[in-house]
Amino acid sequence: MSDATIPKDADTVTLSLAELQTLALDVLRHHGVSDPHAQAMARVMVAGQRDACHSHGLFRLLMCVQSLRDGRVSRDAEPLVTQRSPVVVAVDAQAAFSPLAFEVGSRHLVEKVRACGMGALVINNCFHFSALWPEVEQLTEHGLCALAMTPAHACVAPAGGRSAVFGTNPLAFGWPRAGAHPYVFDFATSAVARGEIELYRRSGRALPPGWGLDEDGEPCADAATVLQRGAMQTFGGYKGSALASMIELMAGPLIGDLTSAQSLALDGRLGGAPHHGELILAFDPRFFSGRDPALDQAAAEALFAAITGQGARLPSQRRFEARAHSQIHGVQMARALHTDILALMQ
Repeated sequence: MSDATIPKDADTVTLSLAELQTLALDVLRHHGVSDPHAQAMARVMVAGQRDACHSHGLFRLLMCVQSLRDGRVSRDAEPLVTQRSPVVVAVDAQAAFSPLAFEVGSRHLVEKVRACGMGALVINNCFHFSALWPEVEQLTEHGLCALAMTPAHACVAPAGGRSAVFGTNPLAFGWPRAGAHPYVFDFATSAVARGEIELYRRSGRALPPGWGLDEDGEPCADAATVLQRGAMQTFGGYKGSALASMIELMAGPLIGDLTSAQSLALDGRLGGAPHHGELILAFDPRFFSGRDPALDQAAAEALFAAITGQGARLPSQRRFEARAHSQIHGVQMARALHTDILALMQ
């Protein structure tokens, strides 16, 4: 997943992973979030900051607190689990943030996949703010491959259009590997994640070409204009637009939840977290090939070697490198963002 990094000349602070965890928990608890929710939310935020995915790190506290202050998000609702079929488990987040609903539902999902070879986790009625790669990466730890998708607030124009219809509509995939980091990718079907444009706005930098449009549908390099009056663009033109529409359908009407446009209308443009659903699909490779799983793993590793052997990198490779660095040296955060986060407790 592409990410907007902190400019090298920015005034930054360095925090250990433990300090990041404490900071996130302090903010969430200050705003009345119950401990199970706060712990689950802090885990995914710290993971983003740790892996240099700054747009999905503690920056997300700003949006989460805005949603809490608006009174739309439950601070302590317990996820409600429903077994819809032998392969489908649904979790009603009861208008709370999504990480705890995933943690509860994923345990049931793993059981279903172990029994049936595949399974689906449907999360309904949640407020969503996090990246999807922590979820599929967690499922690969059980030897499963997985797909996750979700809509968002409508902020992305379809290819050839000028008005927002889609959310950033991310898609994530994870493949387990023996003795190595899993193969994981997570990307928005928009040109970049919306959080990256927010970081460009905060730093006053001009957007690269192909990221945004103004209110007339013309290319726009001003982040504030794109965010407030214009629209983001899909990646890859019509291909990204088609994938975005698929995610709208699969993680919206298919699971009985909201589209990106409906989520934005429900928000009333208050700037809170999107309110919709999420779909996670998981597969046990042992049920599909009908032969020695070692042969299939060898074929997968040959594919990865063919990619890296010519100097290309695997998706998430930089994240894992950043993770190793962060675990030893801590992480950098823009001082202005750190100040804004501390102000959330005032």
